[in-house]
Amino acid sequence: MRRNIVHMGAGSLSYEIREIVAVARQISAAGQEITWENIGDPVQKGEKVEPWMREVIHDLVDRNESWAYCDSAGVPATREFLASHVNARPGGVQITSDDIMFFNGLGDAVAKVYGFLRREARILGPSPAYSTHSSAEAAHSGYNHVTYNLDPYNGWMPDVDDIRNKVKYNDSIAGILVLSPDNPTGAVYSRELVEEIAAIAREHKLFMITDEIYVHIVYNGSPRMHLSEWIGDVPALAMRGISKEYPWPGSRCGWLEVLNKNKDENFATYVNSLLAAKRLEVSSTTLPQMSIPRIMGDPRYQAHLARREELFSTRADEAMKAFESCDEVITNKPGGAFYFTVMFKPGVLNDRQTLPIENTAIRSKIEGLVKNVAPDKRFVYYLMGATGIVVVPLTGFQSTHDGFRMTLLESDDAKRAWIFKTLRESIAAYINS
Repeated sequence: MRRNIVHMGAGSLSYEIREIVAVARQISAAGQEITWENIGDPVQKGEKVEPWMREVIHDLVDRNESWAYCDSAGVPATREFLASHVNARPGGVQITSDDIMFFNGLGDAVAKVYGFLRREARILGPSPAYSTHSSAEAAHSGYNHVTYNLDPYNGWMPDVDDIRNKVKYNDSIAGILVLSPDNPTGAVYSRELVEEIAAIAREHKLFMITDEIYVHIVYNGSPRMHLSEWIGDVPALAMRGISKEYPWPGSRCGWLEVLNKNKDENFATYVNSLLAAKRLEVSSTTLPQMSIPRIMGDPRYQAHLARREELFSTRADEAMKAFESCDEVITNKPGGAFYFTVMFKPGVLNDRQTLPIENTAIRSKIEGLVKNVAPDKRFVYYLMGATGIVVVPLTGFQSTHDGFRMTLLESDDAKRAWIFKTLRESIAAYINS
């Protein structure tokens, strides 16, 4: 090309969660049965959508309007429904339906939120970081994602002093991102902690973003808590969706709740640019949006949420028990979402450790892949080749800690027990090899 057409942030578009799938497919083609523990898709892992929800969708399919365009910002009745739920939260920020904006999944929302920021405006996010956010933030700026630390020795809680210092000494930071429940750690933050972060944003005139895709999947004594309940007067964006909650990941249906839009003129102009970008697309996902008042407003929905919370709490206990005698790793019981993070203690991993792989073609492939990779990625590749279990290296989440993330989604009790047992045994065999 006579001109370089590649965006300067293109190299930052890394998504380890799915990139490892390409390697796993090669291993599968060579004869290894694969167990997918990398992607948070409850349906793929055997969860059945409740029959009454299916009936709601069946009815909507028969309605002609569900096949049509809807407003660029979303179905008006659904936006009214969601705004009323925000306004019903005790002591929370009040909004109107105009403060609800739908997207084709939260991936689309993330791309727009970061993509329409001024390039010099940076968003400070957590490390370990969820790849969709970290890659989009880095790509929009053309520089590495700016992060604050989550502390594995304190339940993966945010280091508030680190946030305060990063904000104080880096005036390019315009906003702070919080994920609670967090992905990949499953940590859920206390009200006191998030209010302290909001106070930092208020002091330095920043806006805040929360990813609340797992906000209704909490357990271990953790509260369901929305941004509107603790943000006060700070301008903010809350990201929500139905992909993990119904669950319906194939719906590609997520939305933003815009809070305190008119508290800052510059923030309001930015939000209006997001809506203008949506209007260029004409419409968003009609049928899934139409389902939200019918499903979330159904008396059975709260029981559905409670059942799933208990389910994942039990599986989190199983995971903790599986690793309780493993002295080489650090584990924290998640308080929400459906992920489990295992962190290797410093100095445990080296570039000489292996796992036995009987298939010579697979062994050769793995040996070629592990050259010049992070120590935890080396373990993940050997684990895949030896057992077929696919997890995600923790360094793939913009983390300086070695480890891996798995899910709590496997619905087959016997297979889930095998996964935990095999992971525990593989760690011991690898470290002692």
